[in-house]
Amino acid sequence: SKLRGVVTGWVQRTFQSTQAATASQNTCAADDKATSPVPKDCLVCSYNEWDPLEEVIVGRAENACVPPFSVEVKANTYEKYWGFYQKFGGQSFPKDHLKKAIAEIEEMCNILKGEGVIVKRPDPIDWSVKYKTPDFESTGMYAAMPRDILLVVGNEIIEAPMAWRARFFEYRAYRRLIKDYFNSGAKWTTAPKPTMADELYDQSYPIHSVEDRHKLAAQGKFVTTEFEPCFDAADFIRAGRDIFVQRSQVTNYMGIEWMRRHLAPDYRVHIISFKDPNPMHIDATFNIIGPGLVLSNPDRPCHQIELFKKAGWTVIQPPVPLIPDDHPLWMSSKWLSMNVLMLDEKRVMVDANETSIQKMFEKLGISTIKVNIRHANSLGGGFHCWTCDIRRRGTLQSYLD
Repeated sequence: SKLRGVVTGWVQRTFQSTQAATASQNTCAADDKATSPVPKDCLVCSYNEWDPLEEVIVGRAENACVPPFSVEVKANTYEKYWGFYQKFGGQSFPKDHLKKAIAEIEEMCNILKGEGVIVKRPDPIDWSVKYKTPDFESTGMYAAMPRDILLVVGNEIIEAPMAWRARFFEYRAYRRLIKDYFNSGAKWTTAPKPTMADELYDQSYPIHSVEDRHKLAAQGKFVTTEFEPCFDAADFIRAGRDIFVQRSQVTNYMGIEWMRRHLAPDYRVHIISFKDPNPMHIDATFNIIGPGLVLSNPDRPCHQIELFKKAGWTVIQPPVPLIPDDHPLWMSSKWLSMNVLMLDEKRVMVDANETSIQKMFEKLGISTIKVNIRHANSLGGGFHCWTCDIRRRGTLQSYLD
């Protein structure tokens, strides 16, 4: 009787185990069928900066806060504003200025919609809340610049491991949108989240002036170390199978190598460099606006420009920006004038005040859609920075071969 009970129990357990295995195999088989091809209704697809734009994320200026004046912020801002950061770090940007920036971006969204583009917005968040990790404490900044945190490559959205402590939790504003895109069939990748421990930064980075930056950048010295991967998505610019990136104050070689391995073999990641005293984000220095057509900042010449000329590219130097010297640019340079958004090869969104670059585009046969975002510029970005294109109507091609 005891032996019969043991055998009966063994048979039952074996039968149950076999049932579970069969069910698991069936589930796997069903999953394979469901997930192998990219669904036809996938909302995410963008290979370059100029194919016809169909859907875009536009950032929010609401609740934007001045980042605390830490070593990485100091290394990326101009000395004339250091007092501003020391006084207002962790607090709101000036309320009146912020109100005008919010209104400008709302108008920009309306104009994009009028041009037939679907516009999505991140969630509003209170960026003044203090937070603490085992390695640092900070307050937040904003969700104004989706180009900094999100990189779309084909049908994949990559969340960047940004280098500023004030931006550690910025991804939270975009999670609702990214989950929707994932549910539509997109790939969703989060690069290794940096600890942002003290070792990621040169705590004694010897910077006192712009001249110091020239010398340090020329020597390949940056405030970020190679302690762990970090990069801002805005240090990458896409041209089909070829993606160009710069080593900057916020993007290190480990971050670039992570991207190179992650995107291989379908995409080639090329490091290019510039004569730039403060390398941070490539799109106001080297902005690709069409197949074989690039705006190259005359104040920050590209050291590898012959690579593009030999490939038959047309290299255009945009005119000197017209923005007044007294206009506050707390987080950027005047060259946001070339930080434009291409709606397609023949339409560009450009600053309504920058008449010189408007004429340049018109000579190229490109129609200008004029929008005023001067107050929004003060927060650190132009049209390219304030947006992340989610879907452009086009296919993957090579433009460098």
